[in-house]
Amino acid sequence: MQDPADNLTERLDRVLPQTQCGQCGFEGCRPYAQAMASGQAQVDRCPPGGDAGARALARILGVAPLPYDRNRGQHKPAQIALIVEADCIGCTKCIQACPVDAIVGGAKHMHVVIEPLCTGCELCLPACPVDCIVMV
Repeated sequence: MQDPADNLTERLDRVLPQTQCGQCGFEGCRPYAQAMASGQAQVDRCPPGGDAGARALARILGVAPLPYDRNRGQHKPAQIALIVEADCIGCTKCIQACPVDAIVGGAKHMHVVIEPLCTGCELCLPACPVDCIVMV
């Protein structure tokens, strides 16, 4: 028999945008969902989900809706990373920073973003020493 807390965590996790960006203060969407399910976090911590996401989380938890905390980041339309081939030096730092393994390539060779896997978390941007990654 499934634990009711696991079911609640699952429902909350399905509503989250799965960017795994960490703006909520947790390692990813699932840990944030677990914290909400156990009452250790409020519904307002996810900038990628925006106000609509916070309202949906509040509905699931049966709590008062809150606007998302603007101090944690800006709500933006969905985007993906794109590596500018001519500028990539093949350092692999973007690969290491990507929480969903959406970037592939070998050392000293140009890297590529696998678009369907990219969540738009932007964690690869500060990792790139030559600023060859743009969000589109």
